[in-house]
Amino acid sequence: MAARNKARKRAFQILFEAEQRGVDPKTAMADWIRLARTDDRQPPVTEYTMRLVEGYAAHAPRIDELLSTYSVGWTLDRMPVVDRNVLRLGAYELIWEDDVPDAVVLDEAVQLAKEFSTAESPAFVNGLLARLKDLKPTLHRD
Repeated sequence: MAARNKARKRAFQILFEAEQRGVDPKTAMADWIRLARTDDRQPPVTEYTMRLVEGYAAHAPRIDELLSTYSVGWTLDRMPVVDRNVLRLGAYELIWEDDVPDAVVLDEAVQLAKEFSTAESPAFVNGLLARLKDLKPTLHRD
């Protein structure tokens, strides 16, 4: 598994855990980092994982606004928690990480949805992120 692929997976897990615990993503990430220092079974938190989690945290209100605005027939709170966090991560990377090709962002998000969510989720994730990709030139980052 490529390093960035693993980093995205960890970032997704951290965002998911933060939401489940009701804590800020940076708090959940700090807990992962502390645990990785003492438990060899805990996967490491790489620089790119930190960049993704901190990036999402810095833009969370705008990301949630975009997801709410462009998801057809789904409010953010109605989305499965896995899909919501895969979309949050994908939206951050798609819109704010200019060094990552859009196709890679969509493919990685779809793979996370396949691994962690329902059979319908990959198509939903792909559709919503593809819509954001198409609108990207007109979207305000903040």
